[in-house]
This record gives sequence, structure tokens and C-alpha cells, in this order.
Amino acid sequence: MTSESKLVKKKTSPFRYGIGMFGTSIPINMFKSYAALFYVDMLGLDMKKYSLVLLIYTFVDAIDNPVYGYLSDRTRTKWGRRRPWLVIGTPLLILCFILFYNVPKGIQSEKTMLFIYMLLMYILTGTLDSLMNANYGALFPEIFKTDEERAKTNAIRQVCQLLAMVISIALTPVITKAIGYQLTSVIYGVVALAVIMFCTFGCTEDPDYETGEKPKLFRSIFDLITNGKFWIFGFAGAFYSAAFSLISQAIPFYVKYTLGLDSGMTTVMLGVVFFVAVIGIVVWSFVIKKVPVIKVWRLGFMIMAAGFIPLYFSKSLGVSLAIECIMGFGVASCLITMDCIGAKIIDDDFEKHGIKREGMISSLVGVMNRLNGLFTSLAFYVASSAYGFVSGDEPGENPGAAAKMLLCVFPAIAMILATVFSLFLHFPEKKNAGEPAVNEIIAE
Repeated sequence: MTSESKLVKKKTSPFRYGIGMFGTSIPINMFKSYAALFYVDMLGLDMKKYSLVLLIYTFVDAIDNPVYGYLSDRTRTKWGRRRPWLVIGTPLLILCFILFYNVPKGIQSEKTMLFIYMLLMYILTGTLDSLMNANYGALFPEIFKTDEERAKTNAIRQVCQLLAMVISIALTPVITKAIGYQLTSVIYGVVALAVIMFCTFGCTEDPDYETGEKPKLFRSIFDLITNGKFWIFGFAGAFYSAAFSLISQAIPFYVKYTLGLDSGMTTVMLGVVFFVAVIGIVVWSFVIKKVPVIKVWRLGFMIMAAGFIPLYFSKSLGVSLAIECIMGFGVASCLITMDCIGAKIIDDDFEKHGIKREGMISSLVGVMNRLNGLFTSLAFYVASSAYGFVSGDEPGENPGAAAKMLLCVFPAIAMILATVFSLFLHFPEKKNAGEPAVNEIIAE
């Protein structure tokens, strides 16, 4: 092996890759967690129109994800397959994210224009997030080849994601109260851009993939839609994503209308979930060395499903926080295992077909996860119709019950379905997943 090839195949630091999750999570978590509160509760957009935005975007996202993955897998440049897309897509994402929370004054007062503006900026921000994550996610199974490497790297990545969630979800009510949503989005955007670029230029792609067969769009789609493992994992992930999305979106309503507390308590409730989840990731990291990844994944679903039921009957902050502590461990289990299971789907596809298409598969798994938009859209529509919750200006006669439906009923149903699907996913036992690691080749 020449010195030049050794340089090309240099090892990527798990931390350098993992910290990218901090950057990808900050804008998108604020974007999705506070879109409803910002547009419905603060700007007065009809909740049913908000649910319509989610519904429309779900179908847009189902189209753009596989296209982004397909283009990424077929890209061949001296900078790699993924890096050019990250360098181009990230600044555009940040720009649209900032514009989403900086609504022009003239549009705010006109509800029809407000709906159109939100729909446009939601689609643009969401689709650019899909572009970025298709490429960032595709790097994971390519760079890290064994279950051990993946578990270690994903633990770092998920801790970074949770730290980002603490800031962009739990602390956002406090920050926006002090400086407003507009400036907060600018600060989050600048930080995210810097972190993602630091990650991007520190990740070394495998040059052997550059010479491999380029995947074909329709053949790739056909191979995946005839893969039972893809569907099982996809639906399980979609229902989990729906539940997680509703947690972050509904807690502000739950705190305000069900518990009757100041919005600052939203930070406390969300902060507890994420704090316990960080601890949980450390705990599960040790467990996963002794227990198969897929069993830990299923257990996380079960813990989350069980937690939503008592939360429905809680009438105090203390009881709610105690229940959330248990649920936090379930969230941690899902976070640390979800991407590892996804990588196994990619490994399984390569063993069957001999074509490297991490971007395509990651994107199509992303499509399945984004189907949570159908479920969350339905949740908001039902809560609005059943309890007359129109907006912050017209919360209806029982907004507390509407909030419980969003936070407890629909997420519980989603996690029960996710658990059921997970029971049907099985992989043959293997010590290591995928090909020999790049750093093992270097060592030789």
C-alpha cells in the first residue's frame, strides 16, 4: 500500500463525525418543535391549516428523499460523494430556517398570506434538511463498518443530538422569551453551520466506493420495496418518529393548558427527558455490549409505550416529571440503536445485491420516518376538531384535554404500533457487520 493511499484512507474520528449531529439537530429541532407554537399560538394561524401544512409536506418529502439519496450515491468528485452536497445544502438550509422564524410584518397580519408563507418556508427548510441528512446519514455505515464501531460512534452522535435538543427544544422557551424567536433562529443557524462544516471537512470517505457501480434509481427502489426488513424497520421508525415529534410539539401545550403552568416549565419538562436520556445512553452503551442491539431497540419502544398511559392521568408537574424520567430511558434506548439497525439494513442490501447505495437507502428510510407527518397531522386535526382548539386566540372550551390527546393518546398508539412492528424484524447473528473497517485496512 502506498503512502498516498494510506493518506486517502486515513481514519475518521468518531467524535469528528458524531459532533455533526449537534449541528444537524439544533435548527431542525427548533424548527419542528416550535413551528406549531409560533404560528398557531403566537401568530394565530388556524390549527387545521397547520395540520394541512404537515400533510402537504409529508408528500413532498416522500418524493425528494429518494432523489437526494440517488444523486448522492451517483456523485463522483475528488472531494467525495457526500461532501459537496453538505457544503452546498447546509448554508441554504440555515437561510430558510432563519426566514421561517423571521416572518415579515405585513404577512403576519394577513392569515392567508401567513399560511402560504409558512407552507413555502416549511417545505424549503424541510427538503434541505432531507438533503443534508441523506448525505450525513450515508457516511455512517460507509465510514464505520463494525457493530462495535457503530455503537461507539452512535453513542457519541446521540449524546451530541441530545445536547442540541437541550438547547434547541428545552432551553428555547427561555431564550426566545429573552431575545425572541427571530434572533434565536439566527444564533442557532450560525452555530449549526459552523459545526456541520467542521464535521464535513473532517470525514474521510472510502475512495474504493468511487469506482463501484453506480446505483440505478428504479432498480434500487424495486430492490427496497421487495425487502421485507426495510418495510418493518421503516414503519417501526415512522411510528417512533411520530411519537417523538408529538412529545416536543405537544409539551408546550400540555404545560400551558393541562397543567396550567408558566411556559418556563416547558423547559423543565423537556430538560428532564433529555437529561435522563443522556444518562440512559451511557447506561445502554454498556448494556449493548452484552445484549443484541435489536433487543435493546425493542425494549426502548416498550418503555416509551408504557409511559404515555400514566402521563394522561397526571395532574401535577411532579408526577409528570417522574413518569418522564422513565420514558427518558426508553428514548435513550431508541436513539442509540435506531441508526445501528438502519446500518444493518444497508449491510443486508449490499450482501444481496453487491451495490453500495447508502444514500439511497438512508433517504428511503428517511421517507418512512417522515411519514410521521401523516400521523402528527392527524393528531392536530383530531385535537382541533374534537375540542374546538383553533388557535391561541381561540383555544376552545377544553384545551387541556386537547393537549393530552396530542401528548398522550396519539403517541401511545404510535409506540404500541412501533413495538408490534419491531417484533417481526430479525437478522442473522454476526460478530461484525459489513466489510472490514477502513482503519483496520490502514493498520495492515
